[in-house]
Amino acid sequence: MPEIEYLTSLTEQQKQVALEIWNAEYPKQLCMPGMAEFNTFLDSLVNPAYFLLKDKGAGFIGWATVFYREGSRCFFIMLSGGAHGKGYGTALLNALKAKEDTLFGWVIDHDNDVKANGTRYPSPLNFYRKNNFKINNHLRLETEVLSAVNITWQANT
Repeated sequence: MPEIEYLTSLTEQQKQVALEIWNAEYPKQLCMPGMAEFNTFLDSLVNPAYFLLKDKGAGFIGWATVFYREGSRCFFIMLSGGAHGKGYGTALLNALKAKEDTLFGWVIDHDNDVKANGTRYPSPLNFYRKNNFKINNHLRLETEVLSAVNITWQANT
């Protein structure tokens, strides 16, 4: 199992790899045009903490962050394509859960989006269900670029 490194900031090199994973794995409409936009996004996060999933010899292959937004401890995780289906996402979530009492996030709950490379973006909703997240169907995020449902996790529930 790769190791998970906890950080309170990212180096420029780490940001570059994180951006590459972001743009390769998220739907194309959520891609960041460049490092300036990605830095602006990261700078908007309140009190962030980062978790890097490091593979021996390959650098890092996934990452997560927790941050505050409107009083909630929000999060997101992403893995490079080759890291899916190996338990690494669950390991990243467990690292977040070890540091936090609650997690709040948004997840795309349909399979209509495509990645920048033209392949389908599969909804990770079932992944979160398997990892004990509550799906709050009554709380949705609907914008021009994103349709998502709220998910939450609380310790000891």
